[in-house]
Amino acid sequence: MPFTAAIIGRPNVGKSTLFNRLTGRRQALVDDRPGVTRDRREGEARIGDFKFQLIDTAGLDEGGPDSLETRMRQQTDMAVADADVALFLIDARAGVTPMDQHFADWLRSTGTPVILVANKCEGRGGEAGLLESFSLGLGDPVQFSAEHGEGLSELYDRLRAEAEITVIEAEAEDDTEGGPLHMAVIGRPNAGKSTLINRLIGEERLLAGPEAGLTRDSISVDWSYEGMPIRLFDTAGMRRKAKVVDKLERMSVADGLQAIRFAHVIVLLIDSMSPLDRQDRILLNMVAREGRALIVALNKWDLIEDKDEVRREVEQHLDRDLPEVRGVEIVPISALTGRGLDKLMPAVLKAQAAWDTRIATSPLNRWLDAMVGAHPPPAVKGRRIKLRYITQVKSRPPTFMVSCSRPNDLPAAYQRYLVNGLRETFDLWGTPIRLRFKKGDNPYAS
Repeated sequence: MPFTAAIIGRPNVGKSTLFNRLTGRRQALVDDRPGVTRDRREGEARIGDFKFQLIDTAGLDEGGPDSLETRMRQQTDMAVADADVALFLIDARAGVTPMDQHFADWLRSTGTPVILVANKCEGRGGEAGLLESFSLGLGDPVQFSAEHGEGLSELYDRLRAEAEITVIEAEAEDDTEGGPLHMAVIGRPNAGKSTLINRLIGEERLLAGPEAGLTRDSISVDWSYEGMPIRLFDTAGMRRKAKVVDKLERMSVADGLQAIRFAHVIVLLIDSMSPLDRQDRILLNMVAREGRALIVALNKWDLIEDKDEVRREVEQHLDRDLPEVRGVEIVPISALTGRGLDKLMPAVLKAQAAWDTRIATSPLNRWLDAMVGAHPPPAVKGRRIKLRYITQVKSRPPTFMVSCSRPNDLPAAYQRYLVNGLRETFDLWGTPIRLRFKKGDNPYAS
């Protein structure tokens, strides 16, 4: 299957202009009026030597259950589900609108990687919008002008990087046995990441010390735990973006973020002396968004006096701020003395097993019948929502597709009810669960 990108955005931000620019032909109608594009349009795109499949979609808009806007939105939903990456366009001259923020939140929930593209950046008219775009939480925007072709080189770099990650993830999906387990250790500067890896492998392989910022590259170390091959990734400490001003540090942090994308299991190492500050919570959300299995290790545990209070505080933060990865195992350790490390690797292997779980369709549908029987979906505007069947479409992380009569009307609370039920019934603790809803075909439609 070719690498596929879907162009997403609210009406009239330049999606069809970008589609025509990248495909090299005037295939999509372009007009200043919003809503010209209504169906998905596909074409072969090219930037330099990189060829890929491109999908142009209708402008994201909200409408009633049976409205044209809702049916157009369903086409966009399917395009995002089929794509390897979503190109989320905003109008830099207009700035970030509430609709942009709404659909950015929706895109994050889909699990599809997103490249933020700030369009109409020719000249200096889009500077304010560029600054606002960081509030969307989708990373650095690509400064672009679809009309004039500016920014193609940066878009090329970002797309090529996503394509390489897609290939690596596909190889990992195929190679469920025999390959090494990829385990990345992340955290704030001076949390003890290099010290932990040195203690695990039993040698001073990585430079460690009290100075923050010693690690600059993402270093991989091959190791074996009870006969299982493991590739350990030590990453640079990640500070708040506002504090990262040095170019070398920015490159180090970017290298660490790539390590998160390649890892199977992430160990977030937290300094127990100041647990779960704002940066730790940002890293937690990043791991959940990337769909990786997670372990939280509380380092410097030997220095803590009121251990019960600190652990209770961390558990409360995780329950409140990270519902996507309920049941994350918390392992108190001391990387310096080795205390608690005997519990770390069993927790890692347990999280990896849940992340790699595959469940047969038959028990899944028995489970769905029981869940719907216990609590049927609420009726919306007097119409009942039917959940027909469920199947697992992939693992790493566990991803399920539910056939539903009216997927856009299913309340978020009921979706959480199903996710929690999957987690409890099939022991999927400490791993993200992707649950997607697809409108079932009507056998009488024709």
